[in-house]
Amino acid sequence: MNHTARYTALLALLLGQLATPDGMAATAGYAIQDRLALSGDGKWDYASIDASHQRLYVTHGNQVQVLDLATHKAAGAIAGTEGVHGVAFAPELNLGFTSNGRSDSVTVFALDSLAVRQHVKVGGKNPDAILYVPQARQLYVFNGNSADVTVFDVPSMRIVSTIKVGGRPEFAVSDGAGRIYLNIEDQNAIEVIDIAAGKVVAHWPLAGCEEPTGLALDIAHARLFAACKNKLAAVVDARDGKHVAGFAIGAHPDAVAYDAATGRIYVSNGDSATLTVAQQLTPDRYSVLAQVPTAAGAKTMAFDPATKNVYLPASIGGGLKVLVVAPAEQ
Repeated sequence: MNHTARYTALLALLLGQLATPDGMAATAGYAIQDRLALSGDGKWDYASIDASHQRLYVTHGNQVQVLDLATHKAAGAIAGTEGVHGVAFAPELNLGFTSNGRSDSVTVFALDSLAVRQHVKVGGKNPDAILYVPQARQLYVFNGNSADVTVFDVPSMRIVSTIKVGGRPEFAVSDGAGRIYLNIEDQNAIEVIDIAAGKVVAHWPLAGCEEPTGLALDIAHARLFAACKNKLAAVVDARDGKHVAGFAIGAHPDAVAYDAATGRIYVSNGDSATLTVAQQLTPDRYSVLAQVPTAAGAKTMAFDPATKNVYLPASIGGGLKVLVVAPAEQ
């Protein structure tokens, strides 16, 4: 047995020892370590981390609230973002961007001061997911109600193209090498955008996956992780769209994160009030480590690869809070 095979066998044995009698992995090792209170209540959506300034952004109604990751204290807010969904960052330009669903616009702000620079119309309807691609210096805004993607040049914020997609776009990720992958929620599929060509070049049906939302990418092994409404995470080969594996998650998932350093995948499940933690044994084999109790409605999250903390917004006791889930050994 070679070194890689021996490591895989030992890891599989260890994970088997952690399993409970019903086959579900134990929750030992992860727990809620803190609850961070934010002002106001109401709807919230994405949570995102700006690693360059070590800040957590939580989109919340008509504003984005910003927390300092080192102190867990408020760092400021970005107002006037009507129906805000997502946030993207261009640290080399000191710029951030929000997608504002009710005003069909993007707000551009400074990452250091949080000062608003401008508001720009997107052309599409209900911008939701938002993605900055530094290699192309382009901002991609995924419009849920018009089934298209508005592409901006950055920093000029000039619209350079509109890309039609096959249905309602959800989360999107870039491979850093010219491709963008996005879930098509109402078509149970993943589509691929070629950045240079400026168009969709592949449509991959997700057999057995209903209404995919969250999406993450393991670049080293070319694996996509899509969170499905029917309590399943689908694992797809990012080169050809082949379904290679899957693992059990909870109900109403809306975010996925992959940690390249540990090979762990995190999925936040709002209706089940759980955080699924799964281990990548090989690119085609996965084992669920934990279903960590969180809170009802905690469907979105942000993962900090430096600390391994997971931040999950939820309405608790009449106010918005951010749950901080971390490995117990921390």
